[in-house]
Amino acid sequence: MKWLQFFTPVSSITWQEAHELTKEYPTGEVTFLDVRQPKEYKSGHLPEAKLIPMGELDSRLGELDKEKPIVIYCAIGGRSRVAAQMLAGKEFKKIYNLTGGIKAWEKQVAVGPEDIGLHLFSEATTAEEALIIGFGLEMGLRDFYLSLAQKVSSEATRSLFHLLADIEIKHQQRLLTLYQDLTGEAILEDDFAQKVAEPALEGGLSTEEYLNLYKTDLESELEVLGLAMAIEAQALDLYSRAAEQHRAQSEFRKVMLDIAEEERSHMKKISDYIDQTAGEA
Repeated sequence: MKWLQFFTPVSSITWQEAHELTKEYPTGEVTFLDVRQPKEYKSGHLPEAKLIPMGELDSRLGELDKEKPIVIYCAIGGRSRVAAQMLAGKEFKKIYNLTGGIKAWEKQVAVGPEDIGLHLFSEATTAEEALIIGFGLEMGLRDFYLSLAQKVSSEATRSLFHLLADIEIKHQQRLLTLYQDLTGEAILEDDFAQKVAEPALEGGLSTEEYLNLYKTDLESELEVLGLAMAIEAQALDLYSRAAEQHRAQSEFRKVMLDIAEEERSHMKKISDYIDQTAGEA
């Protein structure tokens, strides 16, 4: 390792600029590189982030694409700056150090180890099977919202849960369209749903785990929306990690990234609802 590379100038980027960067490129084209330790990653990481601890980075450079933008972060920005200088010295083209690290990130984060939820796709070998699993995840999340609607006394919050459940129906329809485009098979939604082995909850966590993790006041519209945003961030992270795991299977990877993009659009809708609700409060 050459000491000179640690003096290579690199660009810094704020969390707002990093968030905007994801809008400029298709899903999967910006790499968020987490150079912290696995325990730090598990407690909270940026959705879509790839974990390569700082001590392993020099030996794992082959896992990164030199042509794609890479946003590197750590806890507060120290390790990531060294990592950014290292990559810049290795001729990576578009390297950004996230100013302030994850502590400065004011968007949703995902939780759990690198392999959380990936068991859901462990037996999927084709893009068609991946879409069926994704459909099951949407079914599970819709059932989750409807079950919570029955537990609250506030009519406004109950209506919000039904609204979130309706969003999942639209997502299911989008996955059905992707399946039809992929296979050329005209299939009814009810028939497609029969292909699902068992509905599951998006993101790889159970209903109880989500509720215990976020301690949501189910009577608060803002907290409910925050929970929904957290689940969508977890789902975005899961699909992105599944795409990375299957990057050798181009069709499978594309489907995972397509679904991840849908999750990103869901997060935007929920964000708009949060702005609206906060403005009315």
